[in-house]
Amino acid sequence: MRRRARVSGSLFALLLLAGLVTPVPAAAAAERALLHPDKGAYPRLIRTEHGGFGRDGRIIASVNSRDGWGDYAAIYESTDEGESFHQVGEVRDPEGRAGMCCGTLYELPQRVGRLRAGTLLWAASYGLRAGPNRRVAIKIWSSRDLGRSWSLLSEGARSHNHDGIWEPEFNVDAGGTLWMHYADETEAPRYAQVLNRVASNDGVHWGTKQRTMAIPPHPVRPGMPVVRRLPDGRYYFGYEICNFADHYCDPYYKISTDGANFGDPAAPGTQITTAEGHHFEHAQTVTLFPGPNGVRLVMVGQIYVTDGGKPLPGNGRTLLINDRLGAGPWHPRPAPVHVRKPFNNPCPNYSSTLLPVDDGKNVLQIAAEYDPDGVCRAYFGKGPLA
Repeated sequence: MRRRARVSGSLFALLLLAGLVTPVPAAAAAERALLHPDKGAYPRLIRTEHGGFGRDGRIIASVNSRDGWGDYAAIYESTDEGESFHQVGEVRDPEGRAGMCCGTLYELPQRVGRLRAGTLLWAASYGLRAGPNRRVAIKIWSSRDLGRSWSLLSEGARSHNHDGIWEPEFNVDAGGTLWMHYADETEAPRYAQVLNRVASNDGVHWGTKQRTMAIPPHPVRPGMPVVRRLPDGRYYFGYEICNFADHYCDPYYKISTDGANFGDPAAPGTQITTAEGHHFEHAQTVTLFPGPNGVRLVMVGQIYVTDGGKPLPGNGRTLLINDRLGAGPWHPRPAPVHVRKPFNNPCPNYSSTLLPVDDGKNVLQIAAEYDPDGVCRAYFGKGPLA
């Protein structure tokens, strides 16, 4: 993806807000409700599955936000299948004073070092506004109490020059190693952006970066990695590729057998479109749903366009599904949260997030949009995946 301006961060200490915020009721299907009263961008959703009795089944959400102290991550919880959310915590990294972007949320599926299964990880890029000598860092925080409190765990990567590293994503591979994937601009001018990854056996110490994807010539920019473990033990690896061939920032995917290796870094993978060539531009994310063949992939992206890149009537209100682990054409379905005419901008419908709820009968979505006062805010809603 192309980098755009991001908001500033904070030097404020961690606050615990559990129980202090009144739950916000959800709207009916195909409607939406405000998740967070202030700025809300780059939302993420997970369902806890690995913490044990009394901890599993909760829906945890995060958004990048800002208040008088600067940028931070607001952490929310739903215990009623997305009908309502209440804020339970925050993540405020001291280095965020110089800017924060593109946060991610992950639950460890098994023990990694001293981190038990069910530990939540939050990571984001920090320091993007630190001036001409900036060194952008991806810093990782952990929570053992379902997002109520957070502790700085480690620094997964830091740029060696002024260029940035963005969009962290985690997975644990078949051998139990924790990986952090990210988009890396620091290899210019040879590559405008590549996808790299680093490995850890404890979440604290990280190895040397390894190449996941790098496609010549210089303007091509693979970015925004997404990793999902499939029921058969393989891993779906999704991403966008910008400035590639005759398309802009389109979604692609590969399948990894072990979650550690992703094939030839120069191979673009498989492009994702409908039978008519309709596809998303920018900021795709994917989640797994129950499906007729065991699993259904459900995707949301920022702008829904024709093969020629023209926005379609369903732009801002469409999801795409696939029941063949990505193979073949994808099929449009209605999105529960409608965003008015998303365009190439880091707010409207940018990197929205999805989760199955009500035993897979409905899809829960959080998406951002500019309000009339000019503030980008996050909205949630759910509806059937008809």
